Amino acid sequence: MSETLPDSARTVQEVLRAKGIEARVMVLPQSTRTAKEAAQAVGCEVAQIAKSIIFKRADTQQAVLVITSGVNRVDEKRVAAHLGTELLKADADFVRAATGFAIGGVPPLGHRTPIETLIDETLLALDSVWAAAGTPNALFSIGARQLVAATGGHVMVVA
Repeated sequence: MSETLPDSARTVQEVLRAKGIEARVMVLPQSTRTAKEAAQAVGCEVAQIAKSIIFKRADTQQAVLVITSGVNRVDEKRVAAHLGTELLKADADFVRAATGFAIGGVPPLGHRTPIETLIDETLLALDSVWAAAGTPNALFSIGARQLVAATGGHVMVVA
């Protein structure tokens, strides 16, 4: 674990601090890019990894963030029905432009601009989760309900 945070991870740490969240961003020597890698790196269950997935709304071309458990796959039709518009895949350039972060390190908060956020209700069955913190090997632990409050996300069935 590194004590010196890369710029993207430092941004996440500053947002956490500004929101009054006592979570510490950790930079690990190994990749945490996938849910499985992240779980192995911190010694938790894959279900405890809060994956941040960016989609694009077909109607407005705006970003939508879906945060789901590492064991779940987003049901895009369900989410699209909730939003009332088709969901499009977001490419790496769109993700970086919308969030300020690269795919594999997109955190649930601290984005360049506010992003509509949906949170998998299965995460609320967990006391705490681990989320990306701006780089493919940085993450932080946060209470699941605290994550909802910090992001202002709408809790729903996404899988």
